[in-house]
Amino acid sequence: MNKTLALLSLLFLSLTIHAQDFKFGSITYDDYEFDRKKLDSNANAIVLKEFGTASIQRDDITGSLELIFEHHVKIKIYNKEGFKEANVVIPTYKDESREETISELKASTFNYVDNNFVETIMDKKAVFTENRSKYTRLTKFTLPNLKEGAVIEYSYRLKSPNLFNFRTWEFQSNIPKIISEYLVFIPGIYNYNVSLRGFQKLTDQKVELSKECLRLSGVPIDCSKINYMMKNIPAFIEEDNMTAPSNFKSAIYFELSDVQNLNGSKTSYTKTWKDIDYELSSYKTLGDQMKRKDVFKDFIPEITKGSLTDLDKAKAIYNYIKKQIKWNNYYGKYAEDNIKRALENRSGNVADINLSLIAALSAAGLDAEAVILSTRDNGTVNKLYPVMSDFNYLIAKVNIADKSYLLDATEPLLPFGLLPLRCINDQGRVINLKKPSYWIDLTASQRSTTNYVMTGKMTTDGKIIGTLNTYTMGYAAYGKRKEILKYNSPDEYVEKLDERLTRIKILDHQISNLDSVENSLIEKYEVEFTINDGSNKDQFYFSPFFINTISKNPFNLNERTYPVDLGAASDERITVNVVLPEKYQLLEKPKDMAIALPNAGGKYLLQTKMEENTISMSQILQFNNAIYQPYEYLYLKEFYSKIIQNQKTEFLLKKAN
Repeated sequence: MNKTLALLSLLFLSLTIHAQDFKFGSITYDDYEFDRKKLDSNANAIVLKEFGTASIQRDDITGSLELIFEHHVKIKIYNKEGFKEANVVIPTYKDESREETISELKASTFNYVDNNFVETIMDKKAVFTENRSKYTRLTKFTLPNLKEGAVIEYSYRLKSPNLFNFRTWEFQSNIPKIISEYLVFIPGIYNYNVSLRGFQKLTDQKVELSKECLRLSGVPIDCSKINYMMKNIPAFIEEDNMTAPSNFKSAIYFELSDVQNLNGSKTSYTKTWKDIDYELSSYKTLGDQMKRKDVFKDFIPEITKGSLTDLDKAKAIYNYIKKQIKWNNYYGKYAEDNIKRALENRSGNVADINLSLIAALSAAGLDAEAVILSTRDNGTVNKLYPVMSDFNYLIAKVNIADKSYLLDATEPLLPFGLLPLRCINDQGRVINLKKPSYWIDLTASQRSTTNYVMTGKMTTDGKIIGTLNTYTMGYAAYGKRKEILKYNSPDEYVEKLDERLTRIKILDHQISNLDSVENSLIEKYEVEFTINDGSNKDQFYFSPFFINTISKNPFNLNERTYPVDLGAASDERITVNVVLPEKYQLLEKPKDMAIALPNAGGKYLLQTKMEENTISMSQILQFNNAIYQPYEYLYLKEFYSKIIQNQKTEFLLKKAN
C-alpha cells in the first residue's frame, strides 16, 4: 500500500500535538504485568512503547546541515525465546568523506524482585562495532541480566549527513507493538515525497507549525512538525518464498524532492529518466565502460571461432567472460575501476563483470544493453520517479533477432539466459547509450524441473535394491551443481550424501554433465534400503513416498499480507517401480489424487497401483506461477495440507495364498 502524504499543504495547519518522548526508566507495574493476550497470545516479547524523532539541524562546529535521529524503546520479555530482542544491532553508513555516528547510547534491564524493580545498567564496554562492509558499520550490544518477565529499555542518538532519505521509520517489526510514534521536523525549504508502505494503517497523523526551528545564514526557517502514530501493531512474520521484508513491513519513507534556496532559486533532486540516462551514459564507471569495445576487439575472432549464428557468438562470449573474470562477491551498478583492469586482474564486482560482457558483445557486433536492478533482498524500486540509490546491481541484455536474453556472468554454473534468483525481482531499467531507457520484467527464463525415476526389486528379507536416476534443469540443477562443487570431488559429495541418508545406502554412483550447464544434470545411484525387518513376510506396509517426502507445510500463517514469491515456476516428477519377490495381495494403498490450484496455478497428481507383482507410483507436483498473491495463500496452504495428509498413507500387502 502506498500513500502520498502531502507536506506543503499541511505546513500551516495548527493542531495540538501531545507527542513527546517518555522518561527513561519509568517502569510501572502495568508494564510488568501487561497481558500479551490483548495483542498476541503467542508473542515472546512485545514493544510497550516506542518513540522516535528526527530533525535537520546545523552543526555548530562544521556549519553543515545534519539529520539528528533519536530512538527510544521499551520491551517486555515473556520467555527465553524473547531474549533475542535484547541483542540489538544498529547499522550506520559512511562514504569516503562522511559517516553516521551514534552517541548518548544507554540501555538497562529491569527485573521485578521483592515487589521492586531492580535496574541493571548496561556497561558501556558491552558495546562494540563491526565493519560489515566498506560502507556499513554495525553497532552491537546485548542488554544484561535477562530473566523471563524482564522489561528492557534502550535509547540512542544518531547523527547523519544523509538528508536525501531523511530517516525511515519502521512501525512494524518481528514482534508486536502497543504503540509506535514518530515525530519529525521538516524545514519549510525542504520538500519530501513521503510514502507509507505496508498493510497496516496509521492510527493518527497530526501536523502543526514549528516556528524558527532552523536558522541558516541568519535567516530563520519554520518547520512542519508532523506526528505519525500507529497502535496495536501485529508482528511481521517472515515466511519462506518472499522478497525483501522492507517491501511489505509497515513503515514510512522519505525521499527529497527539492530544496528552496535562500536566494530564491530551487534545487531539484527528483530527476527524470531523461536526466538519469544522460548521466549514466557519460559516467566513467558505467556508460564509458559499455563503450570499451577496444578491450575485446582483438579477442573476439578467437572467442567466436566456429560460431555459426549470433546466438552461438553470444553464448561463446558469455562463457568466455564467466571463465576470465571471477566475481569478488560485491554487488554494484558501477565498475570499481574499469573493465580492462578487471580483465587483467581476473576479478571484479558484479558491474565489472557484466559491463565487460556488454562491451565484448558489442565488439562482436551484437546489440547489447545494460540493465540496472534491485536484488530481492534490497527491495523493489520506485517507479514514480528515478531514485538511483534503489538500484544495487547491473546485468547485461543482448537482443538477437526478435528475442532478448538477460545475462549475468557472475555465476559460472548458470546456463545462458538464466539469471541468478537474486535478480528475479519485479522490474529493471534498461540503459541504452542511443535510446531512452525503459522498464523490463525480471522473470526466470526456465522452469525449475526435477525428475526422479526409481526402479528396484524387493528381496525376501525386506530390502529394496535398485537404481535411482535424477534429472534436473534450471534452478534445481544450479542448486545441485553448487552443492556438489562445494566438495573436493563428486565422490566426496556422494560420501557425505550417503552419511546423511539414514534409510538409504548408496552402493555406486555416476554424475553426468556437472560442467555442461546447458544440459540436464544427471545423477545415477545404485541404492539399497530396508522397508521392513523381514520378520513378517506374510503381511507388511510399504510407503512409496521415500523421495522428497513432504512432511511439513511451508505455509502456516492464518493470513499472509504479502505475496508468495517462488522466483520461478517449477515441475517435480517422481516415478517408482518396485518388483516384489513373490505374489502379494493389495489390501490398502494411498488414494489417487488430482488436485489443482485456482486459475491453473498448479497441480498435484498421484497415481499408485499394483499390477502382477510390481508396485508403481507416479507423482507430479507443479507450480505454474512464480508469484502467488496474498488472496491465494490459503489455497496454497490447503493444497499442501492435502498432499501431506495423503503421503502419510502406505501400501498394505499380504502374501497371496
